[in-house]
Amino acid sequence: MQTRNTKSSKAQNFVVQGSILAVAGIIVRLIGMLYRIPLIEIIGQEGNGYYTSAFSVYSILLIVSSYSLPTAVSKMVAGRIAVGQYKNSHRILKAALIYATVVGAAAALVLWLGADLFARLLGMPFCRMALKSLAPTVWIMAYLGVLRGYFQGHSTMVPTAISQLLEQIVNAAVSIGAASFLMKKGLEADLVYGETRYSSAFGAAGGTIGTGAGAAIALFFFIFMLFSYRPIMRRQSRRDRSGRLDSYGRISLVLTITILPIVLSSTVYNISSVLDNYLFAEGLRAAGQEEQMAELWGVFGEYHLLFNIPVALANSLSSSLIPSLANAVAMRDRKMVMNRTRTAIRFTMIISIPSAVGLAVLAEPICNLLFASHDNTLLIKLMTTGSAAVVFFSLSTMSNAILQGSNHMSAPLYHSAAALIPHIISLIFFQRVMKLGIYSVVYSNILFALVVCVLNSLSIRKFLRYRQEYKKTFLIPTACSAVMGIVSYGIYFGIHSLFPNHMADSRMGLAVAVGLAICGAVGGYGLLLLRFGGFTDRELRDMPMGSRILRVARRLHLM
Repeated sequence: MQTRNTKSSKAQNFVVQGSILAVAGIIVRLIGMLYRIPLIEIIGQEGNGYYTSAFSVYSILLIVSSYSLPTAVSKMVAGRIAVGQYKNSHRILKAALIYATVVGAAAALVLWLGADLFARLLGMPFCRMALKSLAPTVWIMAYLGVLRGYFQGHSTMVPTAISQLLEQIVNAAVSIGAASFLMKKGLEADLVYGETRYSSAFGAAGGTIGTGAGAAIALFFFIFMLFSYRPIMRRQSRRDRSGRLDSYGRISLVLTITILPIVLSSTVYNISSVLDNYLFAEGLRAAGQEEQMAELWGVFGEYHLLFNIPVALANSLSSSLIPSLANAVAMRDRKMVMNRTRTAIRFTMIISIPSAVGLAVLAEPICNLLFASHDNTLLIKLMTTGSAAVVFFSLSTMSNAILQGSNHMSAPLYHSAAALIPHIISLIFFQRVMKLGIYSVVYSNILFALVVCVLNSLSIRKFLRYRQEYKKTFLIPTACSAVMGIVSYGIYFGIHSLFPNHMADSRMGLAVAVGLAICGAVGGYGLLLLRFGGFTDRELRDMPMGSRILRVARRLHLM
């Protein structure tokens, strides 16, 4: 009985910790979306093109210096804690901080010195200012990645969640302020040099300054947390009865071996954005349309911002999954590994499928609500046709985490590399043969994520001997989402038609109609899931406030 209660408690903790990060991820993405609205209005679509291109390069260097660190460090720390090696878990922290110092500095130097070269390759020379502004941030994020991974390895996501919120709030405030200030300076430069692009470039650089300020605040928070945690670390060291103390050389070697496949797989997985930028720019040059690059890439950046909001949920859940899986693998608990895998995939689909449907159905009012200052015709079409990216990128992210957490680190690397081939071919074909323009990037991205999903699924089945359940994971959420989409559009259309003409398409009118449509969609989707068996009693109990939801569902005869 005790064992059963312990396992149930662990299952609930996994979902709770994942939920904490998921909620924080939602709030962070919402803040990120909301502050981008005034930012884009300040810097314009051309400035947003520079901003988006700069971040595509920054993201790759960030993967090398920091994105891999939370995953690798949390996995290693969780594995040592599972077998009582507390002293070694503390040594992992010290070794990882040294790694962050060296690699973070090198990445920052590459970005600073290579800014001009990267800008030319991307077909937007004026984005070099934004690139240079991001260079110090790469180094800061390396330390931040280590500290987040250390606390996640202790199965606590609260420090990561708080740091993300602090980071994004400061980022939003500083980005808007700096962009506005530098935009004015850029307008002065436009007059001096007889050019129109300095203002957009200066504004984009201002937006990137906020990213560094937010990262610095988050780092200070973690330094405070680490000093506060030192008494607990000392008590843990005294409780260590493992009798094993690894050398820093051995830990560094294991850390490098752990980090390297994650870095390579994450780099290959995310390098598609840089390749997209470069190949699309080359395609425009070949067609003599290179002057359209910044504006088109700015629209794509808006699309990317919107579909990434629900994908953040998968990223959050995957962050909690990796140390949990590593713990189960270390204890050789096959049942727990299966349960974690099943829960993670199901929750990903339950969230991503309705999100994709909602973005497709409400694309027009959402885009017009968020980006009211310019024509959104192209953005709306991109969102309607490309919303499926939410599902495939969410699932590919989660399946990558499952393979990494179960010690199959190289599989995501091979799969991402294999997916790059059809991705590149399809992008060139769609743009140069089919003449689909910016749609080429959207469709080739969806194909990339789909291929990764299929390959990851085959590997999970092979390595873990896992058999995917389809009805509750895919069919029921899809059917419920279809009904939800019809209902949500009906709510939106009904409310929108009640407003006077002068108010119907105003931001206030759109906000009310879209807000009520989303609330109705979420509530209706949840009721449909319960009614058609999307959750079992046990699954609901393991969720935050699950017992309360179960009681209400039974009273309403939904279960």
